[in-house]
Amino acid sequence: MDTGLLLYCRRGFEKECAGEIQQVATDQGVYGYCLVSDNSGYVVYVTQTLAEADKLANNIAFTKLVFSRQMIVIVARLKDLPSDDRISVIVDAASELPVSGDLRVETPDTNEAKELLGFCRKFTVPLRGALRKHGCLLNKEHLKKPVIHLMMLDSSQGFLGYSYPENNSPFFMGIPRLRFPAAAPSRSTLKLEEAILLFVPKDKIETRLAPGMTAVDLGACPGGWTYQLVRRGLFVSAIDNGPMAESLMETGQVTHYMEDGFKFQPQKNVDWMICDMVEKPIMVADLMGDWLAKGWCRATIFNLKLPMKKRFVEVYKCLDHIEAKLRKKGLRYEIQCKHLYHDREEVTVSVRIIG
Repeated sequence: MDTGLLLYCRRGFEKECAGEIQQVATDQGVYGYCLVSDNSGYVVYVTQTLAEADKLANNIAFTKLVFSRQMIVIVARLKDLPSDDRISVIVDAASELPVSGDLRVETPDTNEAKELLGFCRKFTVPLRGALRKHGCLLNKEHLKKPVIHLMMLDSSQGFLGYSYPENNSPFFMGIPRLRFPAAAPSRSTLKLEEAILLFVPKDKIETRLAPGMTAVDLGACPGGWTYQLVRRGLFVSAIDNGPMAESLMETGQVTHYMEDGFKFQPQKNVDWMICDMVEKPIMVADLMGDWLAKGWCRATIFNLKLPMKKRFVEVYKCLDHIEAKLRKKGLRYEIQCKHLYHDREEVTVSVRIIG
């Protein structure tokens, strides 16, 4: 195996990542096969040629991949790197790399691989210098040029490749680094913060999440998701039979309704609805589709809790169900779904009605 796509994913979700890339690659007319190792945190989709892998990296919309954290074109599988001169071997393998504007030396997101991160940080500096001397890395960082990735499995083996900045994750290892805000009532707040960071363009946040907008949080207790909207100045109806954090209630921006999130109906349409309820995913998808189809909200971010088996199939069944409801109403919409870093046995979905 010399060419293909390298896809990062959450440990334990390699089969879902593989099933997804197999499907979308076939849709692009590229036929290959997956190399999957359980709990490795990555998948390799093998193609016959580098050109085919590059085609996929250009034509597959990375934002549409649910289970992939990063998508990299492989130019070399590195093995038996000598401990006294790894750089020469890597530079020799760099002839197929495009002229790039950044370098990331990474590992899969596993406990074993993350022990290499100290090595990766130290190794980045001399490797950057060698690649610049070789001519495949610009002397100054350039955000519109491809990114070179060296993914190390251990100190002697890994993958060398590149990604396109307009069709990749901008984050190291595909993981945004967020700090838990001390004022938030639960760590679940990080899921919504990551979702907003991923789904709402940076230059659109001030208009799409503007102070004074209205929102409903279904299954809000104790308020981890509500916190993210309150801090942005929104007024939130929190729906949950459990208690809300007093700190949120004291803001004057939260009204608490002790009701079942599946039965609640807003008296007035709202700008946003968010939902992190624990229920069968198809039931949540049906409820989300109803809120959007009935015009009760214009945008939503919600979680789908996944079953232990057929997780890939269940996700796409739920997304298709929502889209069918919206198409039936003749609505134009944008939909995205991602297995976020702060998700576990769940995925996060964003839907926005357009026009």
